[in-house]
Order: sequence, then structure tokens, then C-alpha cells
Amino acid sequence: MNKYPQEYVDDCKQRLQDQLAAYRELPAGPAREAFEPLFFNNLVLVLESYFVHRTRGLEGKDGNPLNEVRLLSGSLLENKQRFKTEKAIKYKPEASILQFRVDDPIALSEAQFSRLAEAFFAEIQRKFV
Repeated sequence: MNKYPQEYVDDCKQRLQDQLAAYRELPAGPAREAFEPLFFNNLVLVLESYFVHRTRGLEGKDGNPLNEVRLLSGSLLENKQRFKTEKAIKYKPEASILQFRVDDPIALSEAQFSRLAEAFFAEIQRKFV
């Protein structure tokens, strides 16, 4: 995909906001704390799947938030939830949103996911709308 309709992007944002709102309704405590990384790791997969057919040439290879979500998704699915990179992407941890390094375990918090999703949608808006 070279372009996504604004309505589609807005709908994806709203669906994520609905899921965040549902999470926030859970009572605080050990069960919620244990559930948090499972939930937010899975939301990274959801975020990637909304825009999985984006054109890689437009996405770029400079380690931007779209690349970061792509790398996180691949790592979650294919590398036992440990961060890995791809040679085609010029990923620099210090310039990324979450600053994962190769082989770091991935267990996202609400705050981490929120920062990542905000940057991801800003990049989608800039490059694909």
C-alpha cells in the first residue's frame, strides 16, 4: 500500500484506544501487572497487522518508528520475544523510541506501548496518508 485513507488510520487509532480503555478498567494488582507485558506485546502485533501491507520503499530503512514496530513484531513472532534486527534496516537503539538492543527481552509496559504507537501513527500519517 502506498496510501491509507485517513478514515482507516483514524479507525485503527480508535480501536487501539478502545483496547487501552478496556485495559485501564482492570483492577490494579499482581494479576494486572502480570497481564501488562502480554497485552502490550500483543498490541504491537495488532499495530503491525493494521498496516502490514505498507510499501517498504516508502517506509524507509532508517530505523524510524515503522521499522521499530516491524522489528518488534518479527522478534515477538520469530525470536522467542527477544529483540532482533534485520540487515536491511539501519536500526540504532539510541535513536529509537524504546531503545531495545539485540537480544533484549521484550515485555512492554503501557507507557512504552503508548509512546511507540504515537510515534508509529505520526509516521504513518506523514508517509502514507
